[in-house]
Amino acid sequence: MTNPDARRTGVWLIGARGSVATTAITGCAAVTTGLHPATGMVTETPPFAAARLPSLSSLVFGGHDTTACPLPKRAEQLSAGGVLPHGLTSALHAELTAADQDIRTGGPLPGDSRTDAELITAFAADITAFARRHDLARTVVVNVASTEPAPAPGSARLPASSLYAAAAIEAGSPYVDFTPSTGLRTAGLEDAARAAGIPHAGRDGKTGQTLLRSVLAPMFVQRALAVRAWSGTNLLGGGDGAVLADPAAAAAKSAGKERVLADTLGTPPEGEVHIDDVPALGDWKTAWDHIAFDGFLGTRMVLQTIWQGCDSALAAPLVLDLARLTARAHEAGLAGPLPQLAFYFKDPDPTAPPALADQYATLLAFARRLGNARSGTPPSGTPTRRTPAAPGTPAASGTADDTGQRPACLRGTGSRAQGGHPRRAGGGRRGRRRPPRGPARHPARPPEDHRPHTGRPARGSTRRRTATSAAPVPAVTRRGPRRSRRGRTPLCGRCGTARPARRLGEDRDGTRPGRGARREARRRCRAGPHGPPGRRSRAVGRGPGEVRPRPTGPCRGPHR
Repeated sequence: MTNPDARRTGVWLIGARGSVATTAITGCAAVTTGLHPATGMVTETPPFAAARLPSLSSLVFGGHDTTACPLPKRAEQLSAGGVLPHGLTSALHAELTAADQDIRTGGPLPGDSRTDAELITAFAADITAFARRHDLARTVVVNVASTEPAPAPGSARLPASSLYAAAAIEAGSPYVDFTPSTGLRTAGLEDAARAAGIPHAGRDGKTGQTLLRSVLAPMFVQRALAVRAWSGTNLLGGGDGAVLADPAAAAAKSAGKERVLADTLGTPPEGEVHIDDVPALGDWKTAWDHIAFDGFLGTRMVLQTIWQGCDSALAAPLVLDLARLTARAHEAGLAGPLPQLAFYFKDPDPTAPPALADQYATLLAFARRLGNARSGTPPSGTPTRRTPAAPGTPAASGTADDTGQRPACLRGTGSRAQGGHPRRAGGGRRGRRRPPRGPARHPARPPEDHRPHTGRPARGSTRRRTATSAAPVPAVTRRGPRRSRRGRTPLCGRCGTARPARRLGEDRDGTRPGRGARREARRRCRAGPHGPPGRRSRAVGRGPGEVRPRPTGPCRGPHR
């Protein structure tokens, strides 16, 4: 179930003309128009159907970038490299052009003399103008730019990723860091985000090699296999390969890859991760892992894995998932870090579990909480307290009770007009609600001796009465039963239950005798004092003063 809010949700991408952002924008349009299925999108699976996430068709894209290449042109380049399907770019040219019109120039550019505060104000103004222009309910800022080196200690300027994060806080927008860059992890920014009531998630999207490590490392721990060394190599091309050729940027990237092993295994194993730039690979990458471990009796063994994939196609569906989940968390009133989204990151919040299976279980529980949360209120296990209705309102009159109690007509007041039983203060007959009875349903009640069979002896009868409950009086006027010679309703010769004549009863229109009343009399007679159905005993008492024994089988009286 998607969010019923008619207003749309903005997705502001930092690095909007990069490979990941272009693939995400193109993929969202392709899934919305039905050209391709939502393969790789976790939020499009059944467990998230009731999370009330914003629909893909309600997402509006914009962003910042320092390059001037138009988005449709960048999509054509990706199509030529095999990242996007052939012909998809031309089919979605209008959607790509509309998104490109909302991309603004980022920074800081070389020679830009603006201060950090001025850059933050300018970036925040672009985000708020984007939200105002499209009448958006909220805008999620997602950083998918290239990895930047860690800032030097004591640096006077904030890194670019932190400038964009501060701009998101100033604009009141949730923030997602899909890169290993600094982002919000600076002094004061996390506290500012929490004080502003903004949720944030990160960092460094988990798409390939680290995804596999988060699955294999718990396997070794659960099978009690000692890992001696874990080494890896990454071969990258395209823009990521060129950026990660810088040793400082590569070190920031490798830190997240090694953290999952240290958190899962307890201690970091021997070995390192090497990243090599291979321009010929383009947007494709190859990840190779060599794992040395000890088995039973110290037997040494080796596991090797090879991962080959397209990094943009792996990351784009995760970006869409994170934008939708973070937007819903902001709508539900959450603020601060979201460790429930650790399923998507290499370097998540420290309180999140490291194993992928545990992270997925946490994500499913988070989706259920989002589905139960109302807009503007944080999800919690405690129900929201409701205000009692004022006197004179419909809730106070019993038609709708907002206090959590049952309306007056269902609380058993004892009035037959309110649906209660006349002799029970706890509600209707056997606790069930009964329809109100009044003159409109019973325009004419027959006399006592002309009423249909109700399981009771007629008035004035000297026969033994049976302790049976009265059947409800039907809502139609009918003829009385055929009267016997004595002028009263005959009784059963064995159980004393009032019985009708052979043709007693009524049809649906209440004018012709039928078999309904006779069938009801047989049912009551079987449930009477004769006991369960069985074979009837023979009569043994024939002489004067002898007692005839009670039959043990079902009644064989005249209404049988």
